[in-house]
Amino acid sequence: MYKANVHITLRNSILDPKGKAAHHALHNLGLKSVNSVRIGKFIEMDIDAGSEKEAADIADSACAQLLANEVMEDYEIEILKLETEKE
Repeated sequence: MYKANVHITLRNSILDPKGKAAHHALHNLGLKSVNSVRIGKFIEMDIDAGSEKEAADIADSACAQLLANEVMEDYEIEILKLETEKE
């Protein structure tokens, strides 16, 4: 069993209105040292696979087909092996 941690962010060329609003709000709170903010998504998936590569391929397929809009978003996948409980 593997866990896929997926970070999805808008591409740098895409305007991020949520990030812009958060940046403005942080400045209004006095946090002037924050130079920019980009808002994204974090998704966790538990994947039953025989290998790390198979889990990564499944997670990549899930992102490409449903979870990420590849026209506007980039994604990074981190695969972790889960410890299985001993019976």
